[in-house]
Amino acid sequence: MTSPTTTEGTADPVKSYLDRGLRNYWYPVAPSWQVGNAPIGVTRLGDQIVLWRDGEGKVRALEDRCPHRGARLSLGWNLGDRVACWYHGVEVNGSGTVINVPAVPSCPLEGKTCVKSYPVEEHAGAIFLWFGDEAHKEPAPLVLPQELVGEEYASFLCMSNWKCNYQYAIDNVMDPMHGAYLHATSHSMAEGDKQADMRVRKTETGLMFEKTGQRDVNFDWVELGDTGTLWMRLAIPYKKKFGPGGSFGIIGFAVPVDGDNCQVYFWRTRKVQGWQRDAWRFLYRNRLEGLHWDVLEQDRYVLESLAPNARDHEFLYQHDVGMTRVRRMLRQRAQQDLAQLDAHRAANAAPAATEAGHSHA
Repeated sequence: MTSPTTTEGTADPVKSYLDRGLRNYWYPVAPSWQVGNAPIGVTRLGDQIVLWRDGEGKVRALEDRCPHRGARLSLGWNLGDRVACWYHGVEVNGSGTVINVPAVPSCPLEGKTCVKSYPVEEHAGAIFLWFGDEAHKEPAPLVLPQELVGEEYASFLCMSNWKCNYQYAIDNVMDPMHGAYLHATSHSMAEGDKQADMRVRKTETGLMFEKTGQRDVNFDWVELGDTGTLWMRLAIPYKKKFGPGGSFGIIGFAVPVDGDNCQVYFWRTRKVQGWQRDAWRFLYRNRLEGLHWDVLEQDRYVLESLAPNARDHEFLYQHDVGMTRVRRMLRQRAQQDLAQLDAHRAANAAPAATEAGHSHA
């Protein structure tokens, strides 16, 4: 397969920034089950990161680089509140401070904070990290959709690796019309009209893109939310034979890995309690999960097979208005981030320049 890329041949700094991944957001970076006692290494937004659990089970996250010689900390040992580098045993704690250099008594490296740390939260079976830039080191509040935090909902997390830029994954979810074609043989998207008029409307946290003449028949609407993290929500109507509860909900995240790869996180949710929750969870595991993977694989296959630089050669029409609105929103956010970062660097450079001038005098 040819992997579509958006990172080549551009001198546009905003586009380059967008292609790597928007900073100053929380992103899910791994399912909870993936991080146990041993440190693991992941790449997200181009950053190489080590994750491990301390003695109380809390996830810690650092830049995956020993400050001594640059070896991967993810190859080392979990010592609870710190990791020890495999190469020379240098111990770095969860805030990025060197605690011990066992090979050298009273080493000057000890006590120095020289490895980047990431704020961590864990919700709904996934580990979220804050990817703040120099101007936004303090994390914004992480507000997740009710389906992921409300006790009245049951959910299953599905995570997949896709060989395409994360923006294609967002485009895919912001395109309800493809459900009637690409997923026409699906157990949940075989119904409804193959034509529709679409509209965009604002919400308190983002926007809603929906069909005007059809609701609760197919993939008829999608919502984008911006609440310290970027999420997408949709609902697929279910027949009673597929279990108790309301519509089948999906909360999705597209997470940049690098310019040509991403991870997608899709929580499948239903508003069910008591025995109905147990019944639905049983049905999902035994009858529905495989069918849902089939749908997800259709999306993955199409996106990974797109022509190179597909976004640069599009001819869009009315059904794409929601997608283009989201693209515009993300570009505006990128422009804002870069402007704030430039202002931050300029403000911090001015005192340094003044100090240097005084020293020469």
